[in-house]
Amino acid sequence: MAGGGDSFRALLRAANALLQQRRYHAALAVIKGFRNGAVYGAKIRAPHALVMTFLFKSGSLREKLKSIAQATYAHSRNLAYFVFTYKGLLAAQSRMQGKKKPFHSFLAACIGGWLVFGDNNPINSQIIMYLLSRILFGLSRLAVEKGYIPQPKQDPFPLVAALVWGTVLWLFEYHRETLQPSLQASMTYLYEDSEVWHDLSDFLVYNKRTDSK
Repeated sequence: MAGGGDSFRALLRAANALLQQRRYHAALAVIKGFRNGAVYGAKIRAPHALVMTFLFKSGSLREKLKSIAQATYAHSRNLAYFVFTYKGLLAAQSRMQGKKKPFHSFLAACIGGWLVFGDNNPINSQIIMYLLSRILFGLSRLAVEKGYIPQPKQDPFPLVAALVWGTVLWLFEYHRETLQPSLQASMTYLYEDSEVWHDLSDFLVYNKRTDSK
């Protein structure tokens, strides 16, 4: 037993020593990136899938739990693969050209996005839309910072909020099929289900009456 413990401690010391080697840093960063992508994807998707599934999906408890597990696995796997691909390509370009350049990041991410997120499915679609909204904000701020557009005299956020809400409700009312299914479900709950009730039970307590009255 003591020998086994000594062997484990020796192995642990060897692993820690390896992790401190600068020459292996790029490869180890790729591996840890894969780990962090998997963990982060699971942390983000599991609560979202749990809420959306139990709020808007029908079916047995087993089916709902299976759906949550599948969505969580898909998000976690894709993010892990993407980080692995991105950091690997970034390290390869840096090694070939001797230093890291801004274009390396763009090219590596483009290739990773094509390979990992190129399949048009609900999980990938949600991730891309999440990123797109933040890209638009980021590019707007960058344009002001670089002087491409003048600094607004007033905070433009109220106007942006008005246009976003005006556009999304117009799409929901008249071109609903263009919106993502989960957004359609959320808006149906908020703006259509609130138009229907029969008595106090489905007016205040429940959204929809489940009996046959």
